Amino acid sequence: MNCQQTTRLLSDAQERQLTLKEYNLVRMHILTCSGCRNFGKHMDILREISQSYAKGSENHEEAL
Repeated sequence: MNCQQTTRLLSDAQERQLTLKEYNLVRMHILTCSGCRNFGKHMDILREISQSYAKGSENHEEAL
C-alpha cells in the first residue's frame, strides 16, 4: 500500500464504509506513515467543520 492508494481510501471513507480489507490496509499504512496519518486527521476535521456549517445554515434558514 502506498501513500496515493492510502489517501484515496481515506477520501473514500468519507463517503462510504471501507471493506474490512481496505480498512486493515489503511490502518497498517498509517501506523508507519505520519503524512497519511495527518491527512486522515485533516479529512476528519474538514468533515466535522462542513457538517457544523451545514447544521448552522439549516438553523439560520429555519429562523427566517
